[in-house]
Amino acid sequence: MGLFQWIKSWFVAAPIVRDVSGMTSDDVGMRQEVVDTSGKPLKPGHRRRTLRDKRLLPKPAPTGNLWGTKKPKILAREEADRLFSATMRTRDRNIRDLLVDVEQLRHYGLPVWSSEADVASALGLTVKQLRHFSIHRERETTPHYVTFAIRKRSGGHRLIHAPKRKLKAIQRKLHELLASKLPVSPFAHGFRTGRSVATNAAPHVAKPVIIKLDIADCFPTIHFGRVRGLLIAYGYSYPVAQTLAVLMTEAPRQPVEAEGKLYHVPVGPRVCVQGAPTSPALCNAVLKRLDHRLAGLARKHGYEYTRYADDLTFSGLDKVKIKLIITVAARIASEEGLPLNAKKTRVLRAGRRQVVTGVTVNKTAGLSRKERRRLRAALHQQRLGKITDPLKSRQLQGKIAYLRMLNPTQADALVRKPQT
Repeated sequence: MGLFQWIKSWFVAAPIVRDVSGMTSDDVGMRQEVVDTSGKPLKPGHRRRTLRDKRLLPKPAPTGNLWGTKKPKILAREEADRLFSATMRTRDRNIRDLLVDVEQLRHYGLPVWSSEADVASALGLTVKQLRHFSIHRERETTPHYVTFAIRKRSGGHRLIHAPKRKLKAIQRKLHELLASKLPVSPFAHGFRTGRSVATNAAPHVAKPVIIKLDIADCFPTIHFGRVRGLLIAYGYSYPVAQTLAVLMTEAPRQPVEAEGKLYHVPVGPRVCVQGAPTSPALCNAVLKRLDHRLAGLARKHGYEYTRYADDLTFSGLDKVKIKLIITVAARIASEEGLPLNAKKTRVLRAGRRQVVTGVTVNKTAGLSRKERRRLRAALHQQRLGKITDPLKSRQLQGKIAYLRMLNPTQADALVRKPQT
């Protein structure tokens, strides 16, 4: 060390450096990694700060005579076992030691949970009970989900992972306390209070051109890493974000018999599953940036944009821009890691029936003339006393209520008794 560097070391603290010499490179820069402990934003333009747990940072080299002295205990045995368990592993060392950013969480109105103990207390559990549900097991003897398939209307089957009673109660509480409070874009209309298929269809009424796009396998695309990254970005510490992400995701599993026991082993990554109460809200939160980018595309070319779950809808006046909208939207979705299903792309023009999330929008929002005629005939049969089954009567009233939500004028015209 030169004289200047030696004098400087007395007044300026040396940066904290991780030794990554195990990498196969002779480059010194590749063998030493500087840890950002400045407390500045984690990413440019973001609010989330780099607040780090000092206990997990690289320790300075020991100095002096340490003969007979004991190393200070930094972590309790139980905490260390959890932090360095298989469930908590990550290849991204930049987030491994992040602490909670209380200011960020309060800015977004999210619950301030600094540790697993805080999460357990909020959910009415002990830490031990929480960890029973928040550990990823490679050999699960008793899975927390019941998996079954339902037939799709378009063909094929959709896998549903229904959480068992205790986990479902935990996820419902998580939805109430956390998932439902995550920021979403104003263009999302699915799974939101005060929004519906009617509000999703309203901006597209009486438009000459409607473009319908569909995200391929939306829920399975929202994997564990995305959920954890979202929670960290909003201010949660790494251990808390990791725990919450495990609670709200699951891996597809396959039963395997070994050692005289039946194990359920993962055959894919953990993802948001259809059947979990938290998945819809997480979907809206993760797709927030996609919504804003697609809305910007639509606004630039004089179009309207809305999203209901995985259904993307554009509408406008300029027929020349159709191909451009489809091409650029597909590119944006691919960049966001949410590829579109090209087989479900539809372009609906004013000369044919235009339907957006089940709502006919050619002139006004409502049901088609054919569907209203069927309802009118069913109501006539009910007035004549030919519908005596209580279940069918309730179904008919439900259809009328649905139409009233879409278009009260159409509903009133149906229920009005004909003059004799």
